[in-house]
Amino acid sequence: MSTARRVPVASRVYTPAPGEASDVELMPAGDVTDGVVRVGGTIRRPHQPQSLAVAGYLDWLDDAGFEGSPRFLGRDTQGRDVLTFVPGDCAGSPPEPWVQSEDLLASVARLVRRLHTASAGFVPRAHAFPPRPVRPNPTDAAGLICHLDVTPQNVVVRDGVAAGLVDFDLAGPATALHDSLNTAMHWVPLRDPSDAWPGWEDQNPFHRLRVFADAYGWSDDERRRVPGAGIDAAALGYERMRHNAAALGGGWARMWQDGVGGQINRRRAWLEANAKPLVAALTA
Repeated sequence: MSTARRVPVASRVYTPAPGEASDVELMPAGDVTDGVVRVGGTIRRPHQPQSLAVAGYLDWLDDAGFEGSPRFLGRDTQGRDVLTFVPGDCAGSPPEPWVQSEDLLASVARLVRRLHTASAGFVPRAHAFPPRPVRPNPTDAAGLICHLDVTPQNVVVRDGVAAGLVDFDLAGPATALHDSLNTAMHWVPLRDPSDAWPGWEDQNPFHRLRVFADAYGWSDDERRRVPGAGIDAAALGYERMRHNAAALGGGWARMWQDGVGGQINRRRAWLEANAKPLVAALTA
C-alpha cells in the first residue's frame, strides 16, 4: 500500500527499467481494446478518454490496501498507459473447464466484495469518468465507483483462487448490487441454455448463483431484487451495446454483428421466465 504523496496522474512519465524492452509479450485481445502488451513487469495499453479517471481510482484502491488491482505508473514515450503486471492465469474465451470450480466462483464473489469495500468514499475530482450515453435508472442511486466488467477473462487466478482484477476500462459509477450481479451474470453464468459455453451445459445456474450470493453476502432484500435487477440490466445492456456499436464501431460493432444483442434478449427472457425459481434458490 502506498500513502506517499503522488505525482498527479496526468504528469506521470514512466521510465523503463534496464533491459525491459527485451521481454515483450502480446496479450490476448479484449472485446474492445487491442494492442495491449506486457513489457517486463508492466502492461502497456492504448491511452483512452477514461484513462486518467481510472488511474485516480487505482491510486485510491492502492491507498485503501486493495491488492487485487494494477497500479498506474504513467505514460511511456509512445503515449501508452503503463500499469503494473498482475501475474496469474486468466480464462480464455470461451472459458476453460477449470473456471467451473465452485471454490473459484466463491473467491470471485469475495474479491468483488473487497473491491467494493475499498472503493467506498472515492469521489473522482481532477479527472471525472466520461459520461455514458445510456444511464441506469436514476432512481437507483449510483454512488460507488465499480469495475463493471468482471468477466472470467478479467479475473487473475492464482492457485485456484481469484487474486486480482484487470481491465478497468469500463469502470464508473454504479451500485454494489449492480456490479456484483453483473459479475454473477458472467461467472454463474446467467443466460439462456442455448447460449451455454461448450462443456458448461450441465452446470446448475440456480446452485451456482446461491454459491456466489452467499460468498458475496447479498442481503435478503438484494436476493429478492435479483431477477428484476437482472432484467433491467439486460434492457440497459442491449441499448448500450446497440449505441456503442453504431457510435464507436470497432470491437463494439464486431460483438453486435456476432449477435450479442440477441444473446442479451435471450438472457432477459430467461430471467423473466425463471424469476421465482431464482428467488427460491437464493432465499431457501
